[in-house]
Amino acid sequence: MFSFQPSRLAPYAKSLFLLLLCFFHHPLFAAEITEEDYRLGASDLLQITVFGEEDLSVERRVNSRGTISYPLLGKIHVQGMTVNEVEDELTNLLKGDYLVNPKVNVVIKEYRKFYVRGEVKDPGAFPYVPGLTLDKAIAIAGGFTERASQKNLTVSREQADGTRKEVEMKLEAQLMPGDIVIVKESFF
Repeated sequence: MFSFQPSRLAPYAKSLFLLLLCFFHHPLFAAEITEEDYRLGASDLLQITVFGEEDLSVERRVNSRGTISYPLLGKIHVQGMTVNEVEDELTNLLKGDYLVNPKVNVVIKEYRKFYVRGEVKDPGAFPYVPGLTLDKAIAIAGGFTERASQKNLTVSREQADGTRKEVEMKLEAQLMPGDIVIVKESFF
């Protein structure tokens, strides 16, 4: 008969804790993105609110050059910035010449699309929603075709320097806006 003895497990507790910590902080199990950490890119739609200034409260989509057009200020480069950084930038640009103490709030109203191509029933571009995983993306694209390799799944993700990197991922992997999911053909 087995009897549970916590004292025998004590020497292993720290190791077990570190193992579990590494497991859940692995990139495949990363928490969903947050607006505070997310870096803006082309096609993201921003809702910009300047409290008390209706003419300066607008929706703007980031264009292919990474800029938005903003009243009074013209073109502002926002690609690669977080929403907090955009808030700070707009506050600094509006302060002084235009407003005494602007209160700017920026939120992402719509993330850029993600793409699924290859051996799925309905490949194409789809709206990104936070919490999207690879298996959910494939389901949105109609599921696997009969010829699809369900183990050979690749995601092409844009890097900070603007280049793309292809990485093999598991179905539980977290996707990001702008990712390209590639489902290859099975050979058997």
